[in-house]
Amino acid sequence: MSVWQLVAVGLVVLLGLVGVLVPGVPGQAIVWAAVLWWALTDVSPLAWGVLIGSTAVLLLNQALKPLLPPRRPKESGAPRRTLLVGGLAAIGGFFVLPVVGGALGYVGGVYGVERLRLGSRSAGWTSVRSVMRATGYAVLVELYACLLVAGAWLGAVVLG
Repeated sequence: MSVWQLVAVGLVVLLGLVGVLVPGVPGQAIVWAAVLWWALTDVSPLAWGVLIGSTAVLLLNQALKPLLPPRRPKESGAPRRTLLVGGLAAIGGFFVLPVVGGALGYVGGVYGVERLRLGSRSAGWTSVRSVMRATGYAVLVELYACLLVAGAWLGAVVLG
């Protein structure tokens, strides 16, 4: 696979990660399609292993989705920008501090934006709790599944 194709697959994976944060965009399907494209082009056992593992993780996420509270962003009282910043901070945090950084980045990003918007520390934490109840858990679990797939793909590209 050429470097330009790898860059294109990486951009599609990134698009899928951002798509998880936007309601109505099938972010998981986009991430999985990017890994499928890569595995069909790079026909190594490692690529197929990543595709099989990615499929299992995303199917497990779909099976667990009904157990999570539904997304209700309007009930949180926070603007969409807060959720977007939290999601982008989770993506960055996942790659800076693998696995744990995703959750820390999401909560930290939401807290930072809400503290600036509301002006006090206690109001920021209150808003973080309401955001997590209304949308955070569902978004965080779906984003984590996609981040695990993206991390596995990136690791396979670097190692393979």
